[in-house]
Amino acid sequence: MTDNSAVELSIVIPVLNEADSLRALYEEVVSAISRSGNCEILFVDDGSTDESLNILIDIQQNDARVRIIKLRRNFGQTAALSAGFRHARGRIIVPLDADGQNDPADIPRLVARLETGFDIVSGWRRKRHDNTLTRTFPSRIANWVIARITGVKLHDFGCTLKAYRAESLKCIRLYGEMHRFIPALASWGGEKVTEIVVNHRPRSAGKTKYGLNRIFKVILDLITIKFLASFSTKPIYVFGGLGGISMLGSFLSGFAVFYYKFLAPEHLAMNRNPLLVLSMMLFMTAIQFILMGLLAEILVRTYHESQDREIYIIEEILESPGRKV
Repeated sequence: MTDNSAVELSIVIPVLNEADSLRALYEEVVSAISRSGNCEILFVDDGSTDESLNILIDIQQNDARVRIIKLRRNFGQTAALSAGFRHARGRIIVPLDADGQNDPADIPRLVARLETGFDIVSGWRRKRHDNTLTRTFPSRIANWVIARITGVKLHDFGCTLKAYRAESLKCIRLYGEMHRFIPALASWGGEKVTEIVVNHRPRSAGKTKYGLNRIFKVILDLITIKFLASFSTKPIYVFGGLGGISMLGSFLSGFAVFYYKFLAPEHLAMNRNPLLVLSMMLFMTAIQFILMGLLAEILVRTYHESQDREIYIIEEILESPGRKV
């Protein structure tokens, strides 16, 4: 393998059925990085079923800077980006979408901003060219919620176009659809994060891979991120706290049962008071929460001590014939 320090910039592009836009995107990327020293363009084929892979192989024949990672099947954008980050050789890594909506001309600006002392520079699509009802409006709400919960004040977590120092990604493992939370995860680790406004273009070919169902996934991932940030090494505090609340409710309900039993028996008979059943249910729930917390503690320790395992499976890595490995 080549020395990573010899590669200044890695462009990582996850691809899923984008045959109509790949050649034009490649030409734009080449133009954008023409003054960036030694660079590589790393395409990650995420199980495309169209001619995307054949087009990439054709492009690679004429450009030794192009590398292709072919995943066995469609693992999703997060897994594709994770594969690209893992195998990128550059000191700086810039991912962007393959649909052409991210403008490669913004890459030098992102890199220049990164070099002023930041570890991550996130793109902000201030003027978006997406459907307002299904994409733009839900995205703005989601970004506002994410910023408030994570404490990282960005306007656009979902923009793929970002610039990272390679070392900022080394300790980050991605699951689900958590690629949009990388700035938050890195910031919690002490990395310096900022953003700049980038150009967002209308989709010229193909069709979007996202819909409103993405909102629910983002919410679940956000809950996971918050849990990992605050309680990844102490889950017993979460489940134990919920168990304590349930136990308190059980005692209060049980106290009310004794009150009605001995001080107001006629009231208890009249209303068929269900507090005794509620007290027992809350008590059992409290026990279950505490046991779940103990199990979570065991799982956390197993996770931190287990061997490293990726969330994707690579079928092959296609290198240019003229490139030394």
